[in-house]
Formats: sequence, structure tokens, C-alpha cells
Amino acid sequence: MRSGRAVAAEQSWRGVARYFSCCSRAWSRDSGVELVCGFLQHSGVYPDYTEEPSSLASGKPNVHNVTLLLSDWWGSGIVHAKVWISDSEDIYIGSANNDWKSLTQVKEVGVYLVGCPSIAKRLEIYFDNLWTLSSLNATVYSITVWDKIWQASRKVPCWSHFIPYRERCSSPLQHYVDTPHVDGYPILSDPDKFHVSLMTPGYNISSALQNSSYQTSYLSFAPPELLFEKFQSDEQAWVETIKSVPFGGTVRINTMDWLGESQYTKQTIYWSSLSSAISEVIFSKNATVNLLVAYWTHTLEGTEQYLKSLLYSNVLCKSSEYNKCHGKVAVKYYKVPGYMKTGAAFINGTATGNIYPAYTRVNHGKYAVSDVRAHIGTSNLVWDYFYTTAGVSFGTYHPGIVAQLQEIFDADWTSPYVVPVEPIAAA
Repeated sequence: MRSGRAVAAEQSWRGVARYFSCCSRAWSRDSGVELVCGFLQHSGVYPDYTEEPSSLASGKPNVHNVTLLLSDWWGSGIVHAKVWISDSEDIYIGSANNDWKSLTQVKEVGVYLVGCPSIAKRLEIYFDNLWTLSSLNATVYSITVWDKIWQASRKVPCWSHFIPYRERCSSPLQHYVDTPHVDGYPILSDPDKFHVSLMTPGYNISSALQNSSYQTSYLSFAPPELLFEKFQSDEQAWVETIKSVPFGGTVRINTMDWLGESQYTKQTIYWSSLSSAISEVIFSKNATVNLLVAYWTHTLEGTEQYLKSLLYSNVLCKSSEYNKCHGKVAVKYYKVPGYMKTGAAFINGTATGNIYPAYTRVNHGKYAVSDVRAHIGTSNLVWDYFYTTAGVSFGTYHPGIVAQLQEIFDADWTSPYVVPVEPIAAA
């Protein structure tokens, strides 16, 4: 780290001795550094994981650490964003948590941008808004309402667009834009984007491609109550990446979790945004969609049923002589070797045969790439990650990043570690 301001938003920060040592040395110098950590309120994660970041900050007046519990604001959720910003110029956005297991035993994907102040400074607004939340009394600024969009009673910040306009409070967050006459957060027709020149190592772009349309990039954020200016929601960015596929083109999607419903809400919320987008491009654009989902010891119950439901689009596509549908969707599980040997080595003195730590040996990346657009995020593809959980994505039409992300996906798609998900037999 250079002297200046460095910030990090994280779900977990634990057991990274090298990071701890490097950060301690850097932060002992005269450089302003801030660290924000968000933690789960259950499963033994919070408050245990606050010890290490608190130790990092202890005795260093230029280092600040806060814990933000999003469950106080949305009833559930965590700071799931994995973001680093240095000197308002360099940023990292990706799937990896800052812990030893994520960096050595888990398959991850991220993007590192150097010398991009226009993007970094907008990302800092999101970070600063998370920081602001940690200082506010959630009891005063949140309310339980009937969300008629998602047909559920749930807790939201009092400035949420899921609250009728005249009943909302003023947002305490910087650059927040309140919009009357809408329920929820409709799709933006012209979200904020960046027109910056990006260089990709090892990938040469012809001069003919060096124009603004190929340099367009964007940021997207979740949950929608943390949106600012004219930036789009993370859900919109995922959907529009799928729909960016040209006629007859291919969309590649990689995720750890896939579920067509909520995971942590009291009332189960049905969620079809991504599966509908996939079916739409299969039907109307004759597109091919390849979906790669992690299979491990913590695969969510119901995942396979929702995947098989998605695969039934192939049957519906050819269900009538009037259909002119020639698209298709294919789904595979990715199994990291050793995923069945994770967990405690001994339980009550008895050897288990496990040789890897718990919650490892999994394909943890979250990204999508069409023939023209790449999207790299931090959110699993489950409703909660878009509406109650802090997440960030970077997307771009830059052909170098698109090509490299396609290569990453294709290597996994054709690897010996994948197993096709079998479709439901047609009646």
C-alpha cells in the first residue's frame, strides 16, 4: 500500500498471517487506512471474527475498524462485498474473502483495476455509505413493512422505495436519489457508466476496437437502498448481462449458489428474475446459455429442482410447431476434488478422514459473460444477495476482459470436474 487512504469491505477477515503482517507494517506508517468488516449474527461467526480486525486496528490511530450488522437493517444479510480501494485509484472486486481458506482452498474470480480514479471514487461512495450505516441507530432508521413487490412482510431502511413515497424518511446516505411514483426499484433505462480506456495484460486489441463503445464499463450495487446517483442495482446488471447476448450467441454464467427463492427470510420469496432472463434469450434470440453451479457439502436444498425447472425451457422451446425457438440451456455442477473430505479431522477423538478445512474445496466465483459483455461480482444467485446483502459488481464491454473471462469459464466447462445436471423427462 502506498501512503494515502486504503479501505476494505469484507464478509470475513481471519487467519491470513501474511496479510496481518503486511497490513500491520503498512498501517504503522503515517498513512490513513480504514477497514470495515461485516459479520453474520449467527453460526458462531459474529462476534468471533471481529477479534482479528480489531487487533489490526488496536494501537494505530490512523486505522479504523467497525462492525456492520445488516440484519439490524434488513432482518437478515451480511456485508458480502469483497472490495479493496487504495489511494482512490486502485480497486479489487471479486469473490474471495480475506481469509487463508479462500485464498488457498477455494476457487475464486476477481478483477483488479489499477489507475482508475473515476471508478474508484464512485466505489468509495458505496463504501462510505456502508460506514455511515454502522454509525446509525438501525432501530430509528428501519421499519417493517408489507412489500407488495415481493409479497412479504419484511424489515427495510425507512428511505426504501418499498415504502410508499409519502411514508419514507429522508436518506442519511450521500448522493442518494429519492424517486417518487415508483414501487420498488424499476430498471434504469440509462444507468451511470464509465468510458475509460482499459488495458489487459497479455491481450492485444486492434486499433479498430479502440472506441468508446468497447470501453464502456459500469458498477452495480446491492441492496437497492444503498444505490446512489444513477447507478444500477446488482440484479439489473446481472439480467442485462444475460440479455446482452447477440442473436445466436452464448451466455456463460458461473455461481456457487443458485436458488429461485429467498434463503433467509421468514416468508419464502419466489424469485425468477435470472431464470426468466435466461428463458427469454433462449426463446427470442436462439441463444445458448451455459450455467455452471458449484456442488459441495453445503449445496443449498432445492438447488437441483430449480436447475431442472430451468432446463425444462428446452422442452418448452420446442413444444409447438408454431415455435421458432432454437436456443438451449445447459447446466453443469462443478466439483472441486476433495470436497467430500472437508471438516474437522477428529470428532470426539475419532478420526473423520477429512483432510481439508470446513467450508472449502468449492467453486466460489460469481460472474457472467456474453459474447460482448463481462460481469464480475460478489453475490450468489439467490434473492437475499440482491435485496438484503451488501454486494458489488464490475462490468464492462471491453473485449479483452470479455475474452479472458470466457476462457476461464470454458476451461472449467470442459474440465474433468464437471457433471451435467440431467433434465426432467418430457411428458
